[in-house]
Amino acid sequence: MEAVHHNSRQHSTGFALSGGFVKGFAHLGVIQGLLECDIKPDILQGVSVGALVGAFYADGKEPYKILEIFRPYSFKNLVKLSLPRIGFLDIAELTEIIRSNLTHNKLEDLPLPLIVTATNFDLGCSVHFQKGDIADCVSASCCMPILFKPKIIDGTHYVDGGIIKNLPVAPLKQICEKVVAINLCPLEVERFKMNILGVALRSYHFLLRANSYADREIADLLLEPDLSKFSLTKMERGEDIFLTAYKYTKDYLQLLQELNGTYWRN
Repeated sequence: MEAVHHNSRQHSTGFALSGGFVKGFAHLGVIQGLLECDIKPDILQGVSVGALVGAFYADGKEPYKILEIFRPYSFKNLVKLSLPRIGFLDIAELTEIIRSNLTHNKLEDLPLPLIVTATNFDLGCSVHFQKGDIADCVSASCCMPILFKPKIIDGTHYVDGGIIKNLPVAPLKQICEKVVAINLCPLEVERFKMNILGVALRSYHFLLRANSYADREIADLLLEPDLSKFSLTKMERGEDIFLTAYKYTKDYLQLLQELNGTYWRN
């Protein structure tokens, strides 16, 4: 398993996919809308559920097909309870679901380049995986601290990439002419349950929003669908999340075209 730095190869358009837990189904709806407007990625970089969606899309699967893969699963199917010494849940189930549904095993073998951003918990820094086992790298990027046990890869502990970099626009700007940012943690007030999971998720959401400010500003196209009516854990709403994000994307792109004559920031 290897975490490598970006090389100097240039790409036309990169998609930066944020974290967002179960709301990650929105990435699929946004991508579908972008594709229909002839905005296609030459490279993807994802964090947490953004890395998960990126892996399946880079593997050659269309957005609606990815939705079909996860339709039978509930949140409980993706994780299992763990002794709460370093995390309440183990992400091993999700790792196996990823591995069993992908055509390719290694990041470097994907037909579309994918960078997976995780957090090196031992050193306290972002790591951008471009090589290595896809299922391990993606599940490492999804390991929300406290809720999930850290993922160990080659003796190093990794946790959710969103801890430091939830919207990976800046790394892609170094190698892409244009970057589309899909942010599932916009600046909005959300309802939450006053229980341990609700408090943990809301606190985590504040953290993700805070470290996304700078990256939001430098994106060439920023898409932030309103997902406030959806829960972070109810996967059965996946299709509704997909359709909401899809409609938002088509409407927003049409508005940009009418107002500015282009989808892109000047």
